[in-house]
Amino acid sequence: MSKLKVLLLTEGYHGMISQVEGMAKALKANFQHKVVRLNHIWNYIPPKLTPISSIILKDPDYINLDENFDLIISCGRKSVVPSIVLKRKNNKVLTIHIQNPKVNFKNFDFIIAPEHDSLSGENVITSKGSVHYITLEEIEKAKSYLENKIKGEKLVSLILGGPNKYYSFSNKELEKVFNDVKKNFISKGYKVIIIPSMRTPKRIIDLANQEFDKESLVINNVNKQAYLASIGIAKKFIVTCDSTSMISEVATSGKPIFIAHMRPKRDNYRFKKFFKLFKEMGITRDLGEKDESWTYNKMNEAERIANILNNKINN
Repeated sequence: MSKLKVLLLTEGYHGMISQVEGMAKALKANFQHKVVRLNHIWNYIPPKLTPISSIILKDPDYINLDENFDLIISCGRKSVVPSIVLKRKNNKVLTIHIQNPKVNFKNFDFIIAPEHDSLSGENVITSKGSVHYITLEEIEKAKSYLENKIKGEKLVSLILGGPNKYYSFSNKELEKVFNDVKKNFISKGYKVIIIPSMRTPKRIIDLANQEFDKESLVINNVNKQAYLASIGIAKKFIVTCDSTSMISEVATSGKPIFIAHMRPKRDNYRFKKFFKLFKEMGITRDLGEKDESWTYNKMNEAERIANILNNKINN
């Protein structure tokens, strides 16, 4: 059986790319990724009020179906209408949207949404946390990248997100997180690997360099190999509370994850549902809780959902 040909549509952010590529890889498909660029005004209009027309695209010829894709996987608000437009041009193509599209679900063949989003419908498949592109094979291959840069039996990886509409990441909050890491881990003989993400501003990396001594390793730029390697060699993880995607990615390891909580600046009820779910599943605890070791089933929701999709697509 030949591989599926898949078109991926996102806004170009790491979390979205991780999810669509994760599903495409789990489906063992050949895929091509396109970043959606909308004409100025349509960047601010919700999908339900946007015309189903290629007029919204900056370059209507940039995204097309000339290559006869079998499947479109989209993620993010801006990709909703372009996916629907392409489906109308070729109704043989199957469409999957990841996250809540906030339009009629019937516009898509399948919707994949995390359980904490509380979506339901005949074509909705729910995931425990976020689907993503991290695999155990990639983690194993990347381990050597950091093995000569930091050594020790007791390594903990601090994975940093950055400001968003829910969390401000003030220096005061970060200093508290860093002090908690020192108190709960460094004081007990751990060495720390600090990993930034695409949303981590330079001021946070600079603060980390000031706060942690030379026994720690601060990665100063976004570096996927360092991220993967840290998942491979660290014994435990601390992940900031702003990213359910990063927490889900690290859960691929089956190793203990501590969440570094910060005060939200608006109602974060979806995050609370996610934190509760992962705590009940035995995956996470809160930074500051007793430093213990525990295990859980390694998470790979993309593969589990790919099996469901393959059965549905074949039928």
